[in-house]
Amino acid sequence: MLSKRSLLVTALGAAVMLGLPGPSRAQTAGGTVVIGSTQVPRHFNGAVQSGIATAMPSAQIFASPLRYDDNWNPKPYLAESWKVSPDGLSVTLNLVKNAVFHDGQPVTSEDVAFSIIAIKANHPFQTMLAAVDKVETPDPYTAVIKLSHPHPALLLAMSPALMPILPKHVYGDGQDIKTHPANLKPVGSGPFRLTEYKQGEFYTLEKFDRFFIKGRPKLDKIVVRLISDPNAMMVSAERGEVNIVPFVSGVRDIARLEKSPNLTVTDKGFAGIGPLNWLAFNTKKKPLDDVRVRQAIGFAANRDFIIDKLMGGKATASTGPIAPGSLLEEKKVETYKFDLAKATKLLDEAGLKPDAEGTRATLTIDYIPGADEQQRNIAEYLRSQLKKVGLKIEVRAASDFPTWAQRVANHDFDLTMDTVFNWGDPVIGVDRTYLTSNIRKGIIWSNTQQYSNPKVDEILAKAATETSPEKRKALYSEFQKIVVSDAPIYFVNATPFYNAFSKGLSGLPTTIWGVMSPLDELYWATPPKT
Repeated sequence: MLSKRSLLVTALGAAVMLGLPGPSRAQTAGGTVVIGSTQVPRHFNGAVQSGIATAMPSAQIFASPLRYDDNWNPKPYLAESWKVSPDGLSVTLNLVKNAVFHDGQPVTSEDVAFSIIAIKANHPFQTMLAAVDKVETPDPYTAVIKLSHPHPALLLAMSPALMPILPKHVYGDGQDIKTHPANLKPVGSGPFRLTEYKQGEFYTLEKFDRFFIKGRPKLDKIVVRLISDPNAMMVSAERGEVNIVPFVSGVRDIARLEKSPNLTVTDKGFAGIGPLNWLAFNTKKKPLDDVRVRQAIGFAANRDFIIDKLMGGKATASTGPIAPGSLLEEKKVETYKFDLAKATKLLDEAGLKPDAEGTRATLTIDYIPGADEQQRNIAEYLRSQLKKVGLKIEVRAASDFPTWAQRVANHDFDLTMDTVFNWGDPVIGVDRTYLTSNIRKGIIWSNTQQYSNPKVDEILAKAATETSPEKRKALYSEFQKIVVSDAPIYFVNATPFYNAFSKGLSGLPTTIWGVMSPLDELYWATPPKT
């Protein structure tokens, strides 16, 4: 979600010249950290894939032009300095001169230019770099990004999880970057190298000795264990078999981990994410192509019960596409307050008459595996709740994240629970869900609902170039009202995110991107007992 500081930075487009962060306090060098995750990555190339499963390892393997602190300030990374032109139509990056890829080849402006154009063409966030016309490379360490119009979110888009710099000599061989073999055997310039990956079980990241920031990374190795059972994850953390559990979203899991004497639990490190938990509709499938049916489901769902009972009152309600707390959130929208009579009336008007058994239609609901409270439990609840208005819901499980993602990306669903991030600015993380031009089969977290409204397309196009915070807010307010009325999505809640980590660890990122930032400063202040 946006902060006042981020709005100021992006709107002004001021020149920035900052030094690298100073060294950390005395610490124990080396060692291994074990991270637990329920999310199985399809691959490790964040240039063509969004989401936690890919972003977390991609931010370790690949470096990006900038990184961010916990106050939304851009900091140097591959770019030691940068400057935005007064007209906002170009950004010049001055690269560090000592960065090399894991195969020893130097990182140059040609790699930056190649990567930015590749991300623009292949990333599911189509609007993120839509303003980029070209990238000029006047010398090996200068990249000049030329824009068709001012782009208020461009600096934020240069973050590790969003703009990994790829080696042109690897990816520029003519193969399709989305299916390139290097996606599973990546070569980056980040602090860690991928040395082993066993599909569905674990992957190992080892220290890159030639990383361009002196004295980093501080760890020798990171092992990410892929644990599909959330309860097994909790047990592993309590026993110390897993040192970090990021993105804990279950309120009962959070409370359980807080009781462990060996763990620290914090909600710091998620400010840029703006995670929303919602029920998405395939708007091209009957009967969900009728807005009255989608609205009826909203009135029947009972958001208050979901939050108060299923989530113990610890989650924040969400009623629109921009996350609660954002300066751009519009609160005066239709909230779909629980009303079975209104839901029944809308279904009647849509022509869905109940049969002899009282069933109007049969629909399937999917959910992301591994996040029971935010996903499976709501899906199961909706099965019983929507039966009250004659909708028969069949809950369909997926064996793992890639299976769910493939279904949804290929529009093979009726309803699905989903968690989608705002990614700090609507141009990056919100617009992608609603633009007609971003209906792209095979790409998860694009406009998988296949929602299309020309007025929304027009508003989002204007907001993407507007540098006035007041005018931008007015445009996004109108956008939110239209989308909520059209109901391609039923908004449920802002996902509560927490990190749990062993008390001997220090240097865990509390920046706006959390563990989707480089873990190059992570270290054991107190070595773990063996």
